[in-house]
Amino acid sequence: MDQSTTTTPLLSTPWRHRLRLKTSLSSELSGAVGDLGTYIPIVLTITLVSHLDLGTTLIFTSLYNIATGLLFDIPMPVQPMKSIAAVAVAESSSGHLTVPQIAAAGLSTSIVLLFLGSTGLMSFLYRFLPLPVVRGVQLSQGLSFAFTAIKYIRYNQDLVTSKSGTPRSLLGFDGLVVALVSLLFLILTTGAGDHHDDNQEDHENHARDDDDDDDGCRQPQNRRECKRLRFLSSIPSALIVFLVGLFLCFLRDPSVFKDLKFGPSKISVLKITWEDWKIGFVRAAIPQIPLSILNSVIAVCKLSGDLFPDREASAMKVSVSVGIMNFVGCWFGAMPVCHGAGGLAGQYRFGGRSGLSVVFLGIGKLVLGLVFGNSFGMILGQFPIGILGVLLLFAGIELAMACRDMNTKEESFVMLVCAAVSLTGSSAALGFGCGILLFLLLKLRQNVDCCGYGFLRSNKPKSSVDGETSTIIP
Repeated sequence: MDQSTTTTPLLSTPWRHRLRLKTSLSSELSGAVGDLGTYIPIVLTITLVSHLDLGTTLIFTSLYNIATGLLFDIPMPVQPMKSIAAVAVAESSSGHLTVPQIAAAGLSTSIVLLFLGSTGLMSFLYRFLPLPVVRGVQLSQGLSFAFTAIKYIRYNQDLVTSKSGTPRSLLGFDGLVVALVSLLFLILTTGAGDHHDDNQEDHENHARDDDDDDDGCRQPQNRRECKRLRFLSSIPSALIVFLVGLFLCFLRDPSVFKDLKFGPSKISVLKITWEDWKIGFVRAAIPQIPLSILNSVIAVCKLSGDLFPDREASAMKVSVSVGIMNFVGCWFGAMPVCHGAGGLAGQYRFGGRSGLSVVFLGIGKLVLGLVFGNSFGMILGQFPIGILGVLLLFAGIELAMACRDMNTKEESFVMLVCAAVSLTGSSAALGFGCGILLFLLLKLRQNVDCCGYGFLRSNKPKSSVDGETSTIIP
């Protein structure tokens, strides 16, 4: 990993380049909703269970989206902290976490990330962590998203208890047919995730012109195929699917119009007691910190380098960004957030290529937060979960496919063991620890083999049989 990626100034790219589209406007708009498959279920669940104010979260996350989109110049996602959300809604002897306890957990996590980022320790970890271990974390997260997405598509979901119910009915506004049609539409328009733009077409045409075998009837056919793929890629498919989902919300329950209240939520500073700090840190921050380090910083930076080699995000910037965001919003009751590799993969999968993609998303959240406030949760409560599952499926698969560069058997072995432990134990930190240990053992084995082999060769007496054998076998 290039050390220069961790020492570049925060605003090294001129503003005029950051406000320039890297692809078509429709693709950027489609990519803007690419991470909503994870954002909506988590935020909606926290709103229903812990009574978090949705309007406040929408306003603050919108400001985060706009700021990070301009600063990083890539579709850097802003997603809820998943471990804190899981603990907040889980049943326990002490009950669900309160809003001040959730805020205390987010602030505690952000203190750690801000310290690691500002001191350079996060950049040190990013430079020296073995790539197969990072890929293992990415693979486990991607497959976890994909497994959850399949459950969203196949079964009815109770977001409050985070449990799957009966098999989804075939028909209906949230039926299996709606989810499958959305899935087929996204596959038809986006394919395997390859983005066809003008530069790509020119490159392919130039390559075909240099090939004598492609002269003749095949060249016009290939050009027509490329134009067809360009047209399909230009369709804002994810945005269309999301808008269809919003339309179905009103068809499922027309009474949501009566429950809507116009105007933003009242924003006030939370009162966080010492007991809130203790409960939030012990129950929620401790499991969230390793996940934030691995998936929200390390995996995000590596994925950004894979997708945007000329705009790789530095570990220092991402870590400090997470810390600053939560230091601003958590005091006012906004959901603790971070950057997620799954969100970045989802936004890239559906066409996001620049920071403007998340800027557009931020503007949309800001409008909804200011116009509808907390009452917008009534609409999201009727959003078809099957459609969210489809969006989440593509994001998970895109993240998992980033691991296809493991070329040697040793690298694949470390990656798969790390992913398997992470998935089985439901802990990215446990899988990471096993991956590091396995990587070090394999390196030690290589050194022992080499040293041992050299010792045996230098000290073993050479017999006459060995001499005769060496003359026969080359």
